[in-house]
Amino acid sequence: MVDSLTSRQATAKRGERVRAFDAVRGFSVVSMVGFHLCYDLRFLSRMPLAWFAPPFQDIWRASISWTFVFIAGCMCAFSRNNLRRAGIYLAVALLVFVATSVAAVDDAINFGIIFCMGACTLLEWCLERMRLAPRGVVAAVGLAVLFIVTLGIPSGRLGLGALSVGLPKVLYSTPWFSWLGFPGPHFVSGDYYPVLPYVLLYLSGSAWCRYVKDGSGFSDRAYQPVCRPLELVGRHSLLVYVVHQPVLLLLTGNLF
Repeated sequence: MVDSLTSRQATAKRGERVRAFDAVRGFSVVSMVGFHLCYDLRFLSRMPLAWFAPPFQDIWRASISWTFVFIAGCMCAFSRNNLRRAGIYLAVALLVFVATSVAAVDDAINFGIIFCMGACTLLEWCLERMRLAPRGVVAAVGLAVLFIVTLGIPSGRLGLGALSVGLPKVLYSTPWFSWLGFPGPHFVSGDYYPVLPYVLLYLSGSAWCRYVKDGSGFSDRAYQPVCRPLELVGRHSLLVYVVHQPVLLLLTGNLF
């Protein structure tokens, strides 16, 4: 659920870090660790955490993952090599899938948040190469609205509430489109973030950040220290993502 590559690559026009991004990312990483600790305690250790349930659980999860995806999109404007960045994400996603499949403590992470950021980064790189990458506030807002409207795609719905419609079931009849957002009949994952709808949120971040960076730039406050511990976590968020769950499982007695 993170974008740590950008920690080394994110530099502003004047060669300084936009430290606000590190702090926000770091806060979300800490929130992620807390969320996964609660998940392990309730669903693996069987502790009676009745409050850790929908809708609070869903809201907490979304506050973390949506932040990660949006900031990952923003970092496209700072990365020196988005193709390499995408490749590293996808390699880590494969490693996480293999590790969670072998450990079998819970459902394997198949097409999780790291895969999502890798696939979205690759797509944004392709669009940028073709000079089709969206830019501007209007594009960012429009993409964010489309993201909300399409949130139900993995569940077979398009739209919001009474205005939603069912999507053709044939899209969900094969396992080959699970990565895209149409999970097959036997698809299972402990952390599922397909390309649709999350690429829309990712591109929203990219469109906004490229517009700001290439235009007026960020305010001086964005470069100033916010909270050094959170900034440190934010700069090493990919490492924290990979390491934190085995540590939590060990601490809660669920690893062995």
